[in-house]
Amino acid sequence: MDVERQSGELTMTKKKAKVQVRRAYDMPERGDGARVLVDRIWPRGLTKAKADFDEWCKEVAPSTELRKWYDHDPARFEEFTHRYHAELKQRERSDALAHLRELAKDRTLTLLTATKQPAISEAEVLAELLRH
Repeated sequence: MDVERQSGELTMTKKKAKVQVRRAYDMPERGDGARVLVDRIWPRGLTKAKADFDEWCKEVAPSTELRKWYDHDPARFEEFTHRYHAELKQRERSDALAHLRELAKDRTLTLLTATKQPAISEAEVLAELLRH
C-alpha cells in the first residue's frame, strides 16, 4: 500500500505490480527485474547455460491438456483464459501464482514464454492477474 495526500487528507492506495511479458529468447533488458520462465516445457533450442532466468516456475503453467487444446489459436484465447483461470485455483498452481505475486510485490517481474505470440500466451494471462 502507498500513502497519498489528497486535499490535506491521507489516503491508502494499492500499488499496482509492474509485470511484463517477454519471449524467453530475448536478451535481458535493464529494468526486467526478476525474470521467470512460466512455460511447462523448456524453450526449444535454448541451452540452460544461455538462459538468463532467475527461475523456472513450471508449476504455474497450464495443464498439458489445456495447452494442447489451445494450440495458440487466437480464436480460442478467450476460452483458454477462462479455462486457465479455473486451473489456477488448483492448489499447486495457486501456490505458484502466490509465489509470483510475492516476487512482483517490490520489484518488476518479467514473465518469460517461448511462444511466438506472447500477447496470447499463458504469460499474458498471468501478467493481467498479477497487475490487478
